[in-house]
Amino acid sequence: MTQLASVRTTRARLADGREVIYFGAFADGPGGGADTRALAPASISSQARYDPLLDEWVLMTGHRMGRTHLPPATECPLCPSAPGRPTEIPAARYEVAVFQNRFPALSPEPADGNGNEDGHEGGLLHRAPGTGRCEVVVFSPDHGTSFADLSPAQAGTVMAAWTDRTAELSRLPGVSQVYCFENRGAEIGVTLSHPHGQIYAYPFITPRTSRMLGAVRAYRDRTGRDLTDDLLAAERADGSRIVVAGRHWTAFVPFAAHWPYEVHLYPASRVSDLTSLTDLERAEFCEIYLDVLRRFDRLFGAPAPYIAAWHQAPVRDGHLELALHLELFTNRRAPGKLKYLAGTESGMSAFSNDIVPEDAAARLRELG
Repeated sequence: MTQLASVRTTRARLADGREVIYFGAFADGPGGGADTRALAPASISSQARYDPLLDEWVLMTGHRMGRTHLPPATECPLCPSAPGRPTEIPAARYEVAVFQNRFPALSPEPADGNGNEDGHEGGLLHRAPGTGRCEVVVFSPDHGTSFADLSPAQAGTVMAAWTDRTAELSRLPGVSQVYCFENRGAEIGVTLSHPHGQIYAYPFITPRTSRMLGAVRAYRDRTGRDLTDDLLAAERADGSRIVVAGRHWTAFVPFAAHWPYEVHLYPASRVSDLTSLTDLERAEFCEIYLDVLRRFDRLFGAPAPYIAAWHQAPVRDGHLELALHLELFTNRRAPGKLKYLAGTESGMSAFSNDIVPEDAAARLRELG
């Protein structure tokens, strides 16, 4: 395992003013890397509305109805630009590129007087600006590849991008939480097949994070101990659900897994977010994560659809209480068979799992 080196960053602007950042080496595209398209600034009208019964915020994003949907490979907006075919990424070659989403769920601008301002409509009907930032992280210029095909060094460049963006987005006014994630596969709902992920900088703490934070606080009040430390220790002591264990990271199927094949990756040393990891921890994560992704692809004899979600502590409230970890799961339960959310799961969030976690872990270990 080699220690991660610092990664070069290069910043530029797209034709409509959005920022694009290259991580690692890149080659200028047509026009010296400039975006040659004639793009008008996008019209964004994101609004957050509060659900008092569930104590959570919901984003209203009607402007996203016209976003790009399953284009042919020859029209992929995430491929490098070529003569006569400019894309969202002006460079002719790059390693990793990050740019502001043209169809974001969160508006980068403050309230504009079009119904996004703070306000109430009656006592319980509260709305607020859907202000934040949404970015696209393109893992590779190769349209036909996937994250699992990256080398550890290439994955390290993605890791550097996640870390850099977490640090910078956390400093933006009004940002409460930074969420890095990847959706892969049409079965998951991906609308662009080029290997990429996204980052959301939310103006609120998301419902799942709020629920985790409440559990951590309640456990600490009862026991005086940290829930995630004890959970990781319990999984390592049991051992039956461990898939891969290194010096710095443990990948395991959780005892109460919601999905047929679900793996959580926790660092041995509890930290709040990606910026707090050491170079050695980042390097080992890349190797273990690539190993797990490749096991997922061997499960069904075809690339597995999945969601990979980085859980980081909120920027302020709870920052020292919630532990960084990654959750990876697929909605495929067998070759040609998907797990569809039933009425109990979609309606009540009461999950049932067709595959016992110990069996899922054993199968994943076999595929190493």
